Amino acid sequence: MQVIHLSQKELAERWRMSEATLERWRSDRIGPVFLKILGRVLYRLSDIEEFEVASLRGAFNSKERQVT
Repeated sequence: MQVIHLSQKELAERWRMSEATLERWRSDRIGPVFLKILGRVLYRLSDIEEFEVASLRGAFNSKERQVT
């Protein structure tokens, strides 16, 4: 199984936000977990997707939406 990583720039583009926001989030310990290897910040795609699912709100969240 191949692990896919995104750079800070790629994640900022994915979420349509600035790289500075991601830097601040890391400093404030919010957002998805990240790797820092030789000064390079990387995010595993699986961690990004997990963070996105955990961030779902409203009718799209299957835990909140129960059909009886």
